[in-house]
Amino acid sequence: MVKRSEKARTMRKVIKAIWIFNWFNSCGFAELVPVVGSRWDMERFGMIIVGTPRHADVMVVSGSVPRKIRDKLKRIYDQMPEPKFVVAVGSCAITGGVFQDCYNVFEGVDKVIPVDAYIPGCPPKPEAILDGVVKLLVSVGY
Repeated sequence: MVKRSEKARTMRKVIKAIWIFNWFNSCGFAELVPVVGSRWDMERFGMIIVGTPRHADVMVVSGSVPRKIRDKLKRIYDQMPEPKFVVAVGSCAITGGVFQDCYNVFEGVDKVIPVDAYIPGCPPKPEAILDGVVKLLVSVGY
């Protein structure tokens, strides 16, 4: 039998549907638009986009993270209630992408906030995004 962490037990009790807060920067918006559309329709899997981090369970970070935005991203992460999870989507959010050697862009969102799941690609396919969120939930025992 697999022993669940306290975070996983709390997650299982609290969540009926997964409430997602999207953090888009640069071209990251274009990566998640198809997932919301009618073909993949993330709502049928119980993933609902919310407009405020105070109601979100999962933060999806897509796009590069400039130094100017670092404090805002950290503040939004701190506003999320426990248990909270972060998913980095795309190569810009994971490694900085094409902006990797720029002086003003972080080489990954994990330099600013802790990341629980990574979804590689530029841009990642909608199936990969849905699969990444589902694997995150399975790994925490949802």
